Amino acid sequence: MTRNSVVPRVGPLKLKAQIFCGDEPAIGPGKADLLDAIDREGSISAAGRALGMSYRRTWLLVDSMNRCWVEKLVDTTAGGSRDRGARLTDCGRTVLAAYRDLERRLIAVAGAGGLDPFLPLLRDAPLPPAATTPTA
Repeated sequence: MTRNSVVPRVGPLKLKAQIFCGDEPAIGPGKADLLDAIDREGSISAAGRALGMSYRRTWLLVDSMNRCWVEKLVDTTAGGSRDRGARLTDCGRTVLAAYRDLERRLIAVAGAGGLDPFLPLLRDAPLPPAATTPTA
């Protein structure tokens, strides 16, 4: 999936927080980007196009989010006229804001020495692949 925002990186750490509802991801970076796009575009199909996603994939992600939270995150009204389309609910705005805040806090922790135990043990670049594949 193509995203408008980039998954945050702090040095070698790529931050990708996901919150699960049972075994299903309720929100993560891709779903947060989709919520941002729906808020900006005012429609699920336009949000999908903006992110380079198929209409079906976009709808499946919205359905998943709406099933994972105590209230829907996205409210839809069929059609393309005024007052139709998709919009974030109050719950959707709250979840999106809380998720973006979580991303910012994770970046702050990583930037404040959270990576210190790893850095002396990490190579600058990986070694070349092994010439042969080990056999069992």
